[in-house]
Amino acid sequence: MTRQLYDLAGADSARRFSPYCWRSKLALAHKQLPVETIPWRFTEKDVIAFSKQGKVPVLLDGDKPIFDSWAIAVYLEETYPDQPSLFGGAEAFALTRFVNAWADSILLPGILRLIVADIYPHLAERDKQYFRSSREERLGMSLEACCADRDRQVGAFRQTLAPLRISLRTQPFLGGNTPNYADYSVFGGFQWARCVSDFPLLASDDTLAQWAGRMLDAFDGLARRTPGYATLG
Repeated sequence: MTRQLYDLAGADSARRFSPYCWRSKLALAHKQLPVETIPWRFTEKDVIAFSKQGKVPVLLDGDKPIFDSWAIAVYLEETYPDQPSLFGGAEAFALTRFVNAWADSILLPGILRLIVADIYPHLAERDKQYFRSSREERLGMSLEACCADRDRQVGAFRQTLAPLRISLRTQPFLGGNTPNYADYSVFGGFQWARCVSDFPLLASDDTLAQWAGRMLDAFDGLARRTPGYATLG
């Protein structure tokens, strides 16, 4: 069966930076399912019109479209039960859903306010106006104003990561001895920042930086091979 994943890209087709797309790419690698990734830009809504919505990731598994990273993970788990589990059982599924929701509501908005101005230069020219106007409307300020005080803001952001550090003091991954979808939910955000920004979200001696290094090396360096900055482990 042919699988295709529509994957957000910058002006450079190799620079794939969506945190949600990274969740899906790592989930597919975890499930050991081959996939063709197709570069997609913000203004190419017509290309994914078959999914009846306008955002990526969109997975086309044969002739079946699935969109939204969490929905894709659930679909993969249910459709390919003989492949390695993304969650590790019903109880772990419920806990992972919480981690995913925490990443969506706390982690990613925190990262956005630190790197949003750095995304803009990496975009294709046809995407820049859309990105600036849509994000500035959401933020209530210019991209540049949002990041102007980030050297001070980053300290408060790092404090929000304390629960992750506590978990990783006694185990190499949020999933335990090996990574699972909880790790992918969180790491997608850090990979997003690595791909577009040279601003260090983590101190080099942070436990999370060491975990990020392990995540970059997972699946034969899938995440590390993507163009980015040396801001993680």
